[in-house]
This record gives sequence, C-alpha cells and structure tokens, in this order.
Amino acid sequence: MKNSEILKTIIENRKSIFPKSYSGGNIEKNILEEILNSAKLAPSHKRTKPGRFKVFEGEEKLELARKMAAIYKESTPENLFLEKKYNDISLKAEQASAVVVINANFSGLVPEWEEVASVAMGVQNMYLSATAHGIGCYWSTPKIINYLSDYLNLEENQKCLGLFYLGNLPEIAEENFL
Repeated sequence: MKNSEILKTIIENRKSIFPKSYSGGNIEKNILEEILNSAKLAPSHKRTKPGRFKVFEGEEKLELARKMAAIYKESTPENLFLEKKYNDISLKAEQASAVVVINANFSGLVPEWEEVASVAMGVQNMYLSATAHGIGCYWSTPKIINYLSDYLNLEENQKCLGLFYLGNLPEIAEENFL
C-alpha cells in the first residue's frame, strides 16, 4: 500500500473515542512515546514550539481527576452542580490508560493564535498516531482547565488548552486500519 493510501486511511478512521469505550490496561511505553513525539513535530512560526504535554498515568492520573472534581465542586454554583458530571470526571480518568495535559507556552514572538494553532496541529498529530496504533483518544476542553494553572505549575505565559484521554480499544488493532 502506498504511503498516501495509508495516510488517507488513518485520516478517515480518526475520530474521538471516549473513555467509556476503552478496555483498560496500560498503553505500551514505546507507543505512548511515539504518540507524544508526533505532537512535537507540529510546525510553529519562528520555531517557538509552544506545545507542552504532560502525561499522567496511574496514581498521578487519579490525583489529577480528584483535583479536577474538587475544582468542579468549588467553582460550580449549587443550582448548576450535577452529581453525575462530578462523578464522571473521576470515572473518565479511571477508564483512560493515560491523560495528557495539553498546555501552550506563549513566546510573545508571534500572535497567540498562531501558537494555539501549532498546539492544535500537535494534538491532531497525536490523534493520527493513536489511530494508527488502534488507541482510542479524545481532546476534552472542560471549563475546569481554566483553574488548573496552580496545580500544573504553569507560568504566566502558559495556559492549559485541554486534556487528551488515551486508552486501549477492545478488538481493534493496527492491522484493522492498514
């Protein structure tokens, strides 16, 4: 199969797959590293490389979920608070093999939108790499990411742009895509 055909197949199969569809277990270290490295290959104006990606696995992932659930509870007015949404924050993390926090580092050298676009291209690269390996994934942008700066030790010029959930899929393997 030609490279262009392989790429077309991967692009056509790329989709958001939510943690409830994940089968559990860890993602092989080399595959997870490949997915993350693909994000670093995204182009950026003046080579600012604004993407900052931090992987949370195991207990660290669960602690992130507990923090996000606490933020949701603290920042949501009582009349808008939903117990199901509160519980789902932790459940998503439990079902995912890994959660990648997506941050942007704004250089001040180019307009911020260009650096956001570069980070988004990095996330698309992660989507394509995950798809090629039969790994489920989706980019979540809940309002609570706006409250994670202190927890993530972000600097003034940095911003959290979302969470990238990754998980193994039942009965889906790389061969099914190619």
